[in-house]
Amino acid sequence: MNSPPSTVPPAGQLPPAAPHVVAAAVEGLTSRLRKKLDAAIEQYAATPAVADGESIRISCGEDAVVTLSPGASGAITDDGQAWCSCLLAPRCLHRAAVLSACPVADADVDAAAGVSAGAGVGADTHTGAGADMDAGAGAANGPLDGALPGTGSSTARDDPSRDGTAAGTITGPTATQVAAASSLWAAAAATLSAGVPAAGAVPQAELLRAAHTARLAGLPRAEAAALRVVRGLRAARDRHDGHRLADLVAALRELLLTAGRLAAADPDPALVSSVRRSYQPGGSLRVYGVFREPVISGTGYGGVVTHLVTEDGRWFSVADVKPGGPARARGAATAPVAIGPAMLNHAQLARAGLLIAGATISPDGRLGAGGGVRATPIDGMPWTAGPLAALFARPLAEAVGARLSGQVWSESEAAERAGEPVGCDLMIVGAAGDHVLARELLPAGAPPESSDPESSGPEDDDPARRPPPAVRPDGPLIRLIPAGSHPDLAHVANLRQLASRPGTVVRVVGRLDPDRAATLRPLAIGPVPGAGATLRLPAGWQGRADLGYDRLQGSHLPPHDACPPWQAASEADVDPVADAPLWRVRRLVELAVAGGRRAVAEHARSGDSHAQGAPLRRAGFEAAAELAAALAAEADRRSRDVFGRSTDSGPDGYAWAWLAAAIHLAAADQALVQASWHAGQS
Repeated sequence: MNSPPSTVPPAGQLPPAAPHVVAAAVEGLTSRLRKKLDAAIEQYAATPAVADGESIRISCGEDAVVTLSPGASGAITDDGQAWCSCLLAPRCLHRAAVLSACPVADADVDAAAGVSAGAGVGADTHTGAGADMDAGAGAANGPLDGALPGTGSSTARDDPSRDGTAAGTITGPTATQVAAASSLWAAAAATLSAGVPAAGAVPQAELLRAAHTARLAGLPRAEAAALRVVRGLRAARDRHDGHRLADLVAALRELLLTAGRLAAADPDPALVSSVRRSYQPGGSLRVYGVFREPVISGTGYGGVVTHLVTEDGRWFSVADVKPGGPARARGAATAPVAIGPAMLNHAQLARAGLLIAGATISPDGRLGAGGGVRATPIDGMPWTAGPLAALFARPLAEAVGARLSGQVWSESEAAERAGEPVGCDLMIVGAAGDHVLARELLPAGAPPESSDPESSGPEDDDPARRPPPAVRPDGPLIRLIPAGSHPDLAHVANLRQLASRPGTVVRVVGRLDPDRAATLRPLAIGPVPGAGATLRLPAGWQGRADLGYDRLQGSHLPPHDACPPWQAASEADVDPVADAPLWRVRRLVELAVAGGRRAVAEHARSGDSHAQGAPLRRAGFEAAAELAAALAAEADRRSRDVFGRSTDSGPDGYAWAWLAAAIHLAAADQALVQASWHAGQS
């Protein structure tokens, strides 16, 4: 791929910094300065950054100005790109604090020219695709810093070469990789034991250095998990609006398990993985636009991802994400598509197609824009034809089963599977809080649950007088939640419009929320063919609306008298995942991350840990009760030396106890979510 021009973030915004640069700056401080680092970060993070040509200046006092000069990727990737004017530089507090205040860039940001995948956890992200994906770092409110969900073709995902081994050959990690994983485990276990309040800049720098060592050893999966943990810690400590403790728990769970298995020389090639940004020749492709998705990353990037599908149903994507945040996410909606000489912008591509010669494809399904790529615009494909028609014909429960089949231990793999878009026809039945409630429709031509034979006759030519489509009688009550909550995006306003007109039927392309019962994050919608009470979109939208960009108006909804009456569902307030007794285990697992080992030990001494076991056992969660009790006991365990004095038993045993409870909880939650999609079936 061609390198993009040098990009400097807007004034007031710090550029991302590579992990090894931050770690080296913190390591160079004296013990006295390290104690002042967290306070300095808080102070300088609030100091406005001033753009000066290709550089950014942050004033840290009368005689100290830190200057950052990002490279072509828009990130600080070399020690020489950050310097301070004070006498102690480069081993000064100012430089280390400013670099620590910068968002964490993906370690492969240089090679990827600022466009790397990521569906990370923790930072304030607003994207359905996973926020840090193309951002050099990712639902809305969602995980980025891992793989971009939903964009990989099935062929790419199933390619054994992604694991870095030839088909049929399984080799364990090398001695260097085992040593790197051991260092990463030690740093992660210490962070877990300390908890969010004590995981300041110095422990984060230890994680970043261990992550860089893992990268050099060829462990990109472990490295990516470590970066997600650091971003999550920063978001938690800074109280970012988009931070979810559950995301940080998931990231730390994957990091500990990946590093622990590698440190034990586990030969599973999936633990090693391969560098994500390796583009391979893809030959000739004919792709059709489906929808656009805005990206606002917690690492300071913004842009758009346009999702495409081939005639045989494989998903691909074209991304344009660079430093800039929300403003760039808005502007990129109509930015030119950088694939060959095709003169299309993203808004046009989402409703048109491309014939690509010499295509290059990343393992996660991203289309490259190398010099040898040639693209010719072609007519788009409606949602009623080809692979898109098949997408909506498949029962939703069947599609969900395939999406929720990822390995529970791997947060990135599970997110990639769950993130592939699904399609369905729904009837809006009301709202509950910030959720829009809906029911799945039966396929076109299917008879309703009950019908009056005397009322059958020729179809009415008036769409407004056609009988409403039949709702699937055995389907669950589906909750629709915004794919992005940032006020600059249109997701929230569009869902409010839909909730205002119960009885409206819509065709939806969305992404599953793997952590919630029967929940979808809609990304694009269109009218249901042949239905009267459906959307009336402008002709220029070509039968679909991108919910992140296109804003629905009242005139786009069907008339009130065309919508069948609906009452609020009796099960609207029932959440089988949140209401299960497993919340007791979840509270303990999250307490361990939010408060550290000491908080769990105090919880155990209070007697609550023993009392919570009985409800779990009565509900049949015997293993969960045992693992929660083991975690509480390990947190309060103290060793004694030969003189009988109490000593710290070390973080390893506690980390394994927490990990066992966290993995069991994740597996149980996944089973409950899967069951929620079959709630109405016998």
